[in-house]
Amino acid sequence: MTVTRAQGAMGIISGLAGAFIALSVSLSASASDYRPLPPEEAEQWALQKEVDNIRIYTMDQAGSGFQAFKAVADLKVPIENLMAVMINPQSCQEWVHNCTEAFAFGQGDFHDRFAYSVNDMPWPVTDRDYVLRIRTRGNEQTGEVVMDLNATPGMRAELSSRVRVDRSDTLYRFTPKGNQTRMVWVQHTEPNGALPEWLVNNLVVDIPVKSMQALEAVAQEEKYQGYRIEWAEDGNIKAVVPDNR
Repeated sequence: MTVTRAQGAMGIISGLAGAFIALSVSLSASASDYRPLPPEEAEQWALQKEVDNIRIYTMDQAGSGFQAFKAVADLKVPIENLMAVMINPQSCQEWVHNCTEAFAFGQGDFHDRFAYSVNDMPWPVTDRDYVLRIRTRGNEQTGEVVMDLNATPGMRAELSSRVRVDRSDTLYRFTPKGNQTRMVWVQHTEPNGALPEWLVNNLVVDIPVKSMQALEAVAQEEKYQGYRIEWAEDGNIKAVVPDNR
């Protein structure tokens, strides 16, 4: 595995969903810097769509015209395949609906790193770009892996041809179920700029469905086979590496 792949950021959220500040911004910034997401088990989640193995829920957010969404799916691939996709910094373009560009940047490691992505928006809406901090943690006893993605917009200069998303908070939870994986995706995004609330609230239902369907297919491709999760002595996830044993 190359250093680039080891530091790669996961596939990043689509079309909603991710000026300078000093690049000395610390990787140790606390979780309190980001807006809390709605609890996964909150009663306020309203089921909006169910397609095969995927269920999409939405919830209104106080002080925002844009809804949060929760997507739940039992994907027919083992968690190792999915994590192999997640560590590929370009995989956003393979599975996240409307993601047209993605790469890792800056100094980081497997547990705490940065990524940039671009999401194509329907004409005449301007494309959105995301600068994300991605943190990964896991539990060896349960095999579960959790990823937090939070917008850190000042880490890269803005481009006049794109609108920078300055508020986006996302959680991915992967729980192994034999040769399958339960994936929970919770996200709330303020897409910035002139963007109709009705358009975004429609996208938060359709995009997760298309993305999860694509993720299940992509994770079955040959290049994402033969990986394993390494666990540290403290039980946290250490890395995702080719299984050469």
